[in-house]
Amino acid sequence: MLKRALQFFPQPSFALSGDRFLSGISYISGPLVSIRETWGLATAEEFEPVPRLCRYILAVYEDDIRHPLWEPPGGYGINPDWLILRKTYEDTQGRAPSYIVYLDHEHADIVLAIRGLNLAKESDYQVLLDNKLGKRKFDGGYVHNGLLKAAGWVMDAECEVLKELVEEYPNYTLTFAGHSLGSGVAAMLALVVVRHRDKLGNIDRRRIRCYAIAPARCMSLNVAVRYADVINSVVLQDDFLPRTATPLEDIFKSLFCLPCLLCLRCMRDTCIPEEKMLKDPRRLYAPGRLYHIVERKPFRLGRFPPVVRTAVPVDGRFEHIVLSCNATSDHAIIWIEREARRAMDLMLEKDRIMEIPAEQRMERQETLAKEQSQEYKAALQRAVSLSVPHAYSPSKYGTFDESEDGEKNSPSSSEWSVGSSGENKNRESWNELIERLFDKDESRHRVLKKSLTNHW
Repeated sequence: MLKRALQFFPQPSFALSGDRFLSGISYISGPLVSIRETWGLATAEEFEPVPRLCRYILAVYEDDIRHPLWEPPGGYGINPDWLILRKTYEDTQGRAPSYIVYLDHEHADIVLAIRGLNLAKESDYQVLLDNKLGKRKFDGGYVHNGLLKAAGWVMDAECEVLKELVEEYPNYTLTFAGHSLGSGVAAMLALVVVRHRDKLGNIDRRRIRCYAIAPARCMSLNVAVRYADVINSVVLQDDFLPRTATPLEDIFKSLFCLPCLLCLRCMRDTCIPEEKMLKDPRRLYAPGRLYHIVERKPFRLGRFPPVVRTAVPVDGRFEHIVLSCNATSDHAIIWIEREARRAMDLMLEKDRIMEIPAEQRMERQETLAKEQSQEYKAALQRAVSLSVPHAYSPSKYGTFDESEDGEKNSPSSSEWSVGSSGENKNRESWNELIERLFDKDESRHRVLKKSLTNHW
């Protein structure tokens, strides 16, 4: 039982012990025919960062990247000379998980990679437990309070470093990546940066990316859909965490009886109409665009070559738990990296066999960008048609004009300071600022101050 429990977030010391269950038998709450079968197939161009970023996240576990102990086959793909900084739990004082900032010259990318939950660190549990349903509002929706505070700490600490890198390398993308707990922090970082791009030298929104690996359900549906052009979530087969709407604080209170919890949630979800779920504004979801790596089929034995499907769904957004013997092992970053790499190799092999000319590759990338934009607009419109709370249709001038207008009307730069508190002790930290912007109502829930309502 302990070994199964530790497979939630495996530590490098036992990451490669044993092998995965080969059984593909699953029991699904809800319809057996998954709506994800209608999702489109991901291309090699859009999925390329995923296995690479998984390796960067795994590198955060190393004490010395120049002398790695737990590197996967093929290594981490990291040049130690390009590692800008590494923050441990001692450096963060438990405010956030360990992370690195890596300047990837090979892929023209500035990467901030965050590790997953450390079962031995009480501070990680405190981040997860710091939340109640509907406790924290953000950009017209709800987000996980503890994850937002952790992201605020990271942003407060690394704002100046990221700003210098973004300005020094204007053609590089800025990527936030994380696994499990780290995926929630990375997604919150993406929200914060997009809302306050002026803090990073008015960085273009198109340069900001986030890859949430095995993501926690950390934001309400309207926010998850509206930021789908920035945030990408990657889910391996039957992973339990993106599927269960049970609050994270309840999941990890029940760590050693998780199968019982999942079974009860499975039966409960079967009896709840999806229309009711969609209309709860406080219900949290996996963020952004979804990539689902499928390697097994229900009621089948063995594994198949992995296939990656992608969409920006509104309904059918991993709403049903899969009772599978792989529900916890599919959450492990080592298996996600391995299957993502296998899927990527198959995509590249298919492209090689087809011998697509370079000119047609460029045209395919342009077509893909247009299709994703249209898919995104369709998702926003469907959210409106399904009466998702706080959802709105995209304007004819762009998918995010409403949000950007909100940024222009937001408080002044000095009032929304998220700079490094270490450089100026008089400047207000991001976490303190969030506390100052909200009041508590009669039910002790935080609500945005009336004086700022017009800015959101």
